Amino acid sequence: MAGLRSTVRGVRWRLGLVAATATTLVAGVGLVAATGAQAAAGCRVAYTIASQWPGGFSATIGVTNLGDPVRGWSLVWTYPAGQRVTQAWNATVTSSGSQVTATDVGYNAAIGTNATVSFGLNGSWTGANTAPTSFTLNGVACTGNVGGTTPPATTRPPTTPPPTTRPPTPPPATDPMAAVAAMQPGWNLGNSFDAVGADETAWGNPRVTEALLDNIRAQGFNSIRIPVTWSNHHGAAPDHQIDVAWLNRVREVVNWALADGFYVMINLHHDSWQWINTMPTDRAGVLNRYTALWTQLATAFRDAPARLTFESVNEPQFSNSSGDAQNAALLHELNTRFHQVVRQSGGNNATRLLVLPTLHTSADQARVDELVATFTALNDRNLVATVHFYGYWPFSVNVAGGTRFDATVQQDLTDQFDRVYNAFVARNIPVIIGEYGLLGFDRHTGTIQQGEKLKFFEFLGHYARQRRLTTMLWDNGQHFGRTSFQWSDPELFAQIRSSWTTRSGTASSDQVYVPRTGTISSRSLTLNLNGTTFQGLRQGATELANGRDYTVSGNQLTLTAAALTRLVGSRAYGVNATLHARFSQGVPWRITILTYDPPVLANTTGTTSAFAIPTQFRGDQLATMEAKYADGSYAGPHNWTAFKEFDVTFAPDYGANSITLKPEFFAEVNDGAQVTLTFHFWSGTTVTYHVTRSGTGVTGTTG
Repeated sequence: MAGLRSTVRGVRWRLGLVAATATTLVAGVGLVAATGAQAAAGCRVAYTIASQWPGGFSATIGVTNLGDPVRGWSLVWTYPAGQRVTQAWNATVTSSGSQVTATDVGYNAAIGTNATVSFGLNGSWTGANTAPTSFTLNGVACTGNVGGTTPPATTRPPTTPPPTTRPPTPPPATDPMAAVAAMQPGWNLGNSFDAVGADETAWGNPRVTEALLDNIRAQGFNSIRIPVTWSNHHGAAPDHQIDVAWLNRVREVVNWALADGFYVMINLHHDSWQWINTMPTDRAGVLNRYTALWTQLATAFRDAPARLTFESVNEPQFSNSSGDAQNAALLHELNTRFHQVVRQSGGNNATRLLVLPTLHTSADQARVDELVATFTALNDRNLVATVHFYGYWPFSVNVAGGTRFDATVQQDLTDQFDRVYNAFVARNIPVIIGEYGLLGFDRHTGTIQQGEKLKFFEFLGHYARQRRLTTMLWDNGQHFGRTSFQWSDPELFAQIRSSWTTRSGTASSDQVYVPRTGTISSRSLTLNLNGTTFQGLRQGATELANGRDYTVSGNQLTLTAAALTRLVGSRAYGVNATLHARFSQGVPWRITILTYDPPVLANTTGTTSAFAIPTQFRGDQLATMEAKYADGSYAGPHNWTAFKEFDVTFAPDYGANSITLKPEFFAEVNDGAQVTLTFHFWSGTTVTYHVTRSGTGVTGTTG
């Protein structure tokens, strides 16, 4: 897999600011004696309310240093009307009562004389949204007058936090750990130049544009991984000459990204499984081809800035080897040859950061130990280790009952991050998680339930920060629109973005199901505070009343029967109300109130290639499906578990009122044997159904 990232160019962004509806409040110049080496000797703050809606607002804050250069900054202000910050980007923001403190996030720690650093935030307000009147930078007041008016309210909050100014181009870092830290966060330009075919559009994505990179950069990404597959774009042995047009096109996009201020990574991508994997049986041929490609690439990019990095190969793997020992030896040889070729090419390549993967980019201890041995042998401080992370497999694809972000999923993450931290980071060797996400996203992001995946990404961002790992989001087009420049799931990206700098509160679920008939009783959720404090519960701009509408006892949030009765109204099937639990930091946690009855399935017939069970979902949603034969053994693929893989063997279609059983399921079902299916719904309801395959025909009956 692979990925990318981008920003907004200066002229284009400035024009956007002119057109934006915003209020700017300027705290003016004050020349104040420095109180220490890192104190500000004078500063100006521009506080801009970019948008406002009932109960919420977005603001950008620009800090201009008018004194000596500052390395490391902390900006403090007090909200006069009790506003609260709910989310921030390009700064770490904490609150104590009405006082707010924003600190740098590493890459923007330095503010030169007359230079400006900017960050943004979302906040909540009641009564009035009066702007702060004073700011201090590193303890020194930014003096002057404040003026301006509040902009007219919009009807709703923006779904994606608006970018502030373009993140500054980071200075070259002489320390590899600092350079890799400055790459955080990163984005993958997936399924473009890594596509196996005629060109970058071969797998369905449009041609890459400068505007795409600009917009990705504006989302706060500081590095971009541009995976490139070279298999179809070079000639035969012995020279393996790279196609000039292809190389020039790759160079064009690399240069756009560098001009945008990105750190950039290029590699040999799907070459790993197209021809490099034959190395056990064609060592000389593979090594010659690999050497020829990297020799040409090293020459082509020899004079590129230090912010360009090379990755030897993506997800290395070998076919028909004798086992782990040979695999380790072959990868060591590839990484060593790559290192030798690049270093000997001279220019900036003499000290360029080189990224070396483990076998399969796995964080298993044996694979990590093998790469440690390579690093020890090469003895080069400008090397970076890389692994990929797609989560605990049953959860990542929704199989074997892995529907929730539970202790097992969390432990798998901490174990993998701990292993690379202990092996590399603790020894001052930087680590990049070159790809991360969930494997089910390759089909669609709905494979994993929304709240559960939000908890996964919240914790991933937090623990990566704890372990000082730079992360690069895999995006093959399923996240950020390549031409629309919009996130397909703004809520998901808001959680990811928030996790770069702070923790967010979550809960045991993001859904509360209320039966359509009968007495409505109170419902409780367990809050995962994650170091935050619970601040309140809202429905739109309306603050729910503690004691009347809900109660909080420890980490238990209970919605009262009276509140639920009011919220569900006439109790129509499906979503009746949406609440947001607010915490002292991070993004709010959305809670959906739904009315349901147990789903009803109907008898039907079909074929192994087209079988859909008529289903009245009645407000409920499908979580997973079990499949067993009469003797209790497991039916269908993955016959080591009763719980089948979501969207591979079965899938709900809420619009068509059906549940489809796919050909992949029937391909591994015994002919003539009745299979009992148990459908598990998120309300907790289970429904039994029977299917029997006879040749290509299938009969389905209710339980």
